[in-house]
Amino acid sequence: MQATADVTKKESSWSSWKGQAIDLLYWRNVKQSGAVFSSVLLLLFSLTQFSVVSVGAYLALAALSATISFRIYKSVLQAVQKTDEGHPFKAYLEMEIALSQDQISKYADKILLYSNTCMKELRRLFLVQDLVDSLKFAVLMWLLTYVGALFNGLTLLILAVVSMFTMPVVYEKHQAQIDQYVGLIRTQVNSVVGKIQAKIPGAKRKEE
Repeated sequence: MQATADVTKKESSWSSWKGQAIDLLYWRNVKQSGAVFSSVLLLLFSLTQFSVVSVGAYLALAALSATISFRIYKSVLQAVQKTDEGHPFKAYLEMEIALSQDQISKYADKILLYSNTCMKELRRLFLVQDLVDSLKFAVLMWLLTYVGALFNGLTLLILAVVSMFTMPVVYEKHQAQIDQYVGLIRTQVNSVVGKIQAKIPGAKRKEE
């Protein structure tokens, strides 16, 4: 019974985190999404100008300045008012933040599963188990050479963050039109792939 209750609690916690992430990306709470979006962008833009060590050190100093100032302020306030409210961060200091053995095992199993799946897929593509899929992968890598020549990793990361916070909202508002255009593009791509499969010997997929 206890094990079942723990599993249910973990699933509920995961669902809660997933719901919060969706609300964040869909701007359900404008202030919260705006704060996270601007903070992440500020961090990434800082990394384009300064090293990771410098940015980390400045962030740590800013956080320490805020917490130390608040601690001194509350201590002085308690001394003046002659109250004994205790440590201002007592609730956070007593909060449990350690990962349990079950959580570590769960995340390790997920990482192992994704790693194995990725290695199998790469082996399939590089050893040309399916010619069409390998050709698609080659075209993608060829396009990425141009992307890499135009943008560095941080720029791509900035674009990814901007897309994460804008595309879901745009899709939600214009879902019908976007689905229509995506369907047309998919039809054209499938048509081209079908023609390539018909002309290249051994490119046709085996019927399951």
